[in-house]
Amino acid sequence: MAEKHCLVIGVGPGVGLHTVRAFRDEGYTVSMIARHAGRLESWAREEAGTHGYPADLVDIEGYKSVLRRIVDEQGLPDVIVYNAAMASFGAYEDITVESFETAFRVNATGLLVTAQTLCPAMVERGHGRLMVTGNTGSLRGKPNFIGWSPSKAGGRIVAEALARNLGPKNVHVAYIVIDALIDMPFARKRWPDLPDDVFAKPADLASEIYRVAHQPPSARSFLVEIRPSGEPW
Repeated sequence: MAEKHCLVIGVGPGVGLHTVRAFRDEGYTVSMIARHAGRLESWAREEAGTHGYPADLVDIEGYKSVLRRIVDEQGLPDVIVYNAAMASFGAYEDITVESFETAFRVNATGLLVTAQTLCPAMVERGHGRLMVTGNTGSLRGKPNFIGWSPSKAGGRIVAEALARNLGPKNVHVAYIVIDALIDMPFARKRWPDLPDDVFAKPADLASEIYRVAHQPPSARSFLVEIRPSGEPW
């Protein structure tokens, strides 16, 4: 079993993978969950000290089985980073009920299931940390984000309820709002004329997630907002 174990749920090439690296570089063994087994296998080969576990959060029972397997093989995580997200965009007339409900399954229900599966053991152990990433969609509703924001807001409320319950038991829960365009190739291609100061670098975001996860018990945050200097708000 690893001495320090971080579980990152929802690993993609941006914030997720850079969060994996941030914790790995500080001596953690890192378990990674994503839907795509091939990408996980590739990253696990390239990133020493990491282990990939494919899972689809829409399949709740299958997801819980993967969480239990991770505990069996790597130990109970010291830190969980819940970075899973699913979105559909468009006006209210265009959003299907199926996609709307699936977004809730990933953005809110998956967080609840993660806590139900892992946090009681953290409480019993006496410590733990659950970092939940989100965005400004969790704080406001805009017309073309109606297929996205309600489920993100639901996830934020789940996180807040967990924080109020688990915080006094020394399990730190934080909700980290990323108010930014992530500096990834697809974003640069889509908005080629935007200045550099409106893009947030994934490694910098991951560094801040790591910092929040290591706040001392006497000074812990719940709602954290991160944005680049050029982001209007």
